[in-house]
Amino acid sequence: MAMGSIRSGGGDDDDGIDGAPMSEMNVTPLVDVMLVLLIIFMVAAPLMTTGVPVQLPKTTAQKVAQAKKPLEISIDKEGKPYLAKEELTPEGILPRLRALAAEDPSQVMLVRGDREVPYGKIMEVMGLVGQAGFTKVSLIAQSPGGALPSAPAAAVPATGTAR
Repeated sequence: MAMGSIRSGGGDDDDGIDGAPMSEMNVTPLVDVMLVLLIIFMVAAPLMTTGVPVQLPKTTAQKVAQAKKPLEISIDKEGKPYLAKEELTPEGILPRLRALAAEDPSQVMLVRGDREVPYGKIMEVMGLVGQAGFTKVSLIAQSPGGALPSAPAAAVPATGTAR
């Protein structure tokens, strides 16, 4: 018994439809799943950021590629320094930084300061970072578009002079 095409109706139809199976894939379920995943990632991405929330100043500087994850010290609106999310006391900041610098003096230290913080306070913290023994210190700023730049500004020696 031979298999032929199934036509609706009978007789000689000249409409060109022969009832062959469709060879197209229905992508609607795939698109639905992708949109759900997109929404999940859009909601979850802001929750994955770490550190103290600060409003960064804007810059167009490019990031420098780094092999190790750098340490990050943040200064909030009130001028309080934080190492990751750990608040540092004025008398405890230097011993804590010295202990970290003793582990790896070539470690990069990133300084994040709220744009409301006076420049002198940020320089004071950078001075303490230099005194602790860190030689690679960078400031983090936000690009004018609102996103973080692709890399932090070039590492500045702890003495405060750029090379």
